[in-house]
Amino acid sequence: MKHTVVAPAGDNIDALFIGVREFPTEKVVLITPKRYASEAARAQKELKKFRIPVKIIDIDESWESIFRAIAEIKSSAENILVNVATGDRDGQCAATSAAFVNGLKAFSIDKGEAMMLPVLKFSYYKMIPERKLLILKTLKQDKTCCASFEELSRRLNMSLPLVSYHINGNAKSEGLVQMGLADVTEKKGRMEITLTPLGKLLIDGHIETKDDKRWFRRAK
Repeated sequence: MKHTVVAPAGDNIDALFIGVREFPTEKVVLITPKRYASEAARAQKELKKFRIPVKIIDIDESWESIFRAIAEIKSSAENILVNVATGDRDGQCAATSAAFVNGLKAFSIDKGEAMMLPVLKFSYYKMIPERKLLILKTLKQDKTCCASFEELSRRLNMSLPLVSYHINGNAKSEGLVQMGLADVTEKKGRMEITLTPLGKLLIDGHIETKDDKRWFRRAK
């Protein structure tokens, strides 16, 4: 079985060739910040000699763009392996995290050998109920939301107790706050809800599904 190898382009691009040697590779996708464009082009040229096609995806320097790129690749490819060793420090961390939440197999390179990383066998997104995802996406997409639980309840057409349950949780179920995805702070006597950095990353890396669209139509 051949793989689609996904890798962040960075200052250790030679680790890409070690990965290709270790794992049968059908295609390589390089997630490439602008400053590493020359390294990506060099790898593309080298792998062309072995008839391995390379797709270069241009991104900015943010973790969010790596999350989004890996999520989009996952939606269109099979047998994906993420080689996290090729990037710079930020690229390695972001690629590892993105592989983890998407349930993708990932590996690094240690002393010239491939080393598989412990990654969830299922997508982290499947652990988040769709109503919680709806709340996260609303907080991300609407910059003016939400100064209070009541406002979020109106935006989503969701009862206030249900909104509070999904955000604060209870003794039997974690809410978004306990999951580290949202923060609640008191401002002028109201409880304001905002995304945490992790919440922003997860939503930036989430591909909208038909169920998501259905829930958004109902919320509007």
